[in-house]
Amino acid sequence: MSDYLWVEKYRPKKIEECILPEETKKTFSNFVKQGELPNLILSGSAGTGKTTVAKALCEELGLDYIVVNGSDEGRHIDTLRNQIKSFASTVSLTEQKSHKVVILDEADYMNAESVQPALRNFIETFYKNCRFILTCNFKNKIIDPLHSRCTVIDFAIKNGQKVKTATQLLTRLSDILTIEKIEFDKKVLAELIQKHYPDFRRTINELQRYSVRGKIDSGILFNLTEANYKGLIKALKDKKFNDMRKWVVDNLDKEPSSLFRGVYDFLYDNLDSKSIPQAILIIAGYQYKSAFVADQEINMVACLTEIMASCKFK
Repeated sequence: MSDYLWVEKYRPKKIEECILPEETKKTFSNFVKQGELPNLILSGSAGTGKTTVAKALCEELGLDYIVVNGSDEGRHIDTLRNQIKSFASTVSLTEQKSHKVVILDEADYMNAESVQPALRNFIETFYKNCRFILTCNFKNKIIDPLHSRCTVIDFAIKNGQKVKTATQLLTRLSDILTIEKIEFDKKVLAELIQKHYPDFRRTINELQRYSVRGKIDSGILFNLTEANYKGLIKALKDKKFNDMRKWVVDNLDKEPSSLFRGVYDFLYDNLDSKSIPQAILIIAGYQYKSAFVADQEINMVACLTEIMASCKFK
């Protein structure tokens, strides 16, 4: 299955191959040069390469590691007591390096009342033999005692680095399509990147999905824009809350500002003219809040619920 999924087949094995802002890549490269890892919290939006970097660090340093999904098995205290304790307490099979690594993926989903407090004790108990790398979308959901025991690295891509990382991704996707012998139009590829940026994983998954046509050309552009928002407009117009909420969940991995802009663009053509000013004020208010809220899903659902209840559609 991993050979079929492009996100796994073309997952970088070295830090140098990862698409990252320059300073962030430099930090990880220094860890590799030093041959030593601290405990880490890797924070950032979905698909920006947190898990890929965690695995690449282990692969490049030749360290034994396991990956525990915090949103599934990591939600239960027994996982720490059994799986993690068993792995962390045994001696590494790798002769060159003494310590092993536990990668806790989506650690912000781990119970903050039981699992996270227990984890801080494991970090201290097994420090000589094991390191912990936590990945999360929302670092404020990780308790302070874990923050103080880890080096926190934010995967946020600042404006000055957006063009560089997007260009790197364009080159990477071009290489993948060339290897897979898929014809492509670079302008369409750039459009795909722009739509899903900075979610690199989603971009690669969508690229693979569209590639079944045998080529990536302007024929997919309709699917990239109108078709996606058509379902949302229908859900809002018919006042189908569950359909609207599902749309939000399916699209939540986009950058919030891009998502609000898309909603604005497509609502404008589908609302009664008298409702447009009110919708704009609602969108602007929730877009502003998105910079501060802990849960982007709740914020977006609240925005669309208010539009659904207050605005009149054509």
